[in-house]
Amino acid sequence: MPDASFELDHQLRIHLRDLLASGESHAKNQAALADLPVPLRGQRVAGIDHTAWQMLEHMRIAQADILEFCRSPHYKAPVWPDDYWPRSEAPSSDGAWEESRRQFFADLDVLQLLIADPKQDLFAPIPWGEGQTLLREALLVADHNSYHLGQIVLLRKALGAWN
Repeated sequence: MPDASFELDHQLRIHLRDLLASGESHAKNQAALADLPVPLRGQRVAGIDHTAWQMLEHMRIAQADILEFCRSPHYKAPVWPDDYWPRSEAPSSDGAWEESRRQFFADLDVLQLLIADPKQDLFAPIPWGEGQTLLREALLVADHNSYHLGQIVLLRKALGAWN
């Protein structure tokens, strides 16, 4: 019979990976970022502070930053808010949008693998941090991504690009 603490740890890791993948109670990450027409990626909408491009890039940058923090003792924090938001309202090319999406999902996959690794203590403080744990950082990424993906869905609805 498996150890109860091992089973709890295993279940927590599964739940965290599912939370990061999204889609349990709202739009999936992939759906929110898929098939947005090129002209709408940098389109502003009254009452919404950022374009879809700005939100995608912000999510990618913030998630990459958190992943780097979790993995590297040489981590150096970017400058807030300047280094966390793109300067342009629209991607410079179709390739820039696709590369940002690709990297967002690649980093998300790496974070999910990190969470799934039983050698990684979810509760241990990250040695170069200030009390942060891998569990806290995973929850932070899930919360942050969910917030901005919801904004992207709202923006897409306002632009007539959501079914």
